[in-house]
Amino acid sequence: MNILAITIESWQLAGVSVGVVFVILVALVFILETFTLVAKKSESRASAVKKTSTQNAQEKSLADASEKDKAAVAMALYLYTEEELSTEISVLTITYHEHAWSAELNPRL
Repeated sequence: MNILAITIESWQLAGVSVGVVFVILVALVFILETFTLVAKKSESRASAVKKTSTQNAQEKSLADASEKDKAAVAMALYLYTEEELSTEISVLTITYHEHAWSAELNPRL
């Protein structure tokens, strides 16, 4: 049997190989689509439960907080952001690090 000769068996083998790969890819697409649908359903159920629980928690926490507490939190956030901005604006760091390699041509040439 000559390796370079194209026979009916080689065409059959090629056709079966392509068919098997196609069937496997189609099966993977269906499996992934199924997982996506299941994940979306469970996510929507979980988000509905979270929304109701967080709404209740927010209503309680806002109702319990006094005006002084709200003002203290607002002032703390304001001071924190001002401190961060004042230190970040004034700091400029440019450093050069020696490397074992260089992208430039050899200067002796």
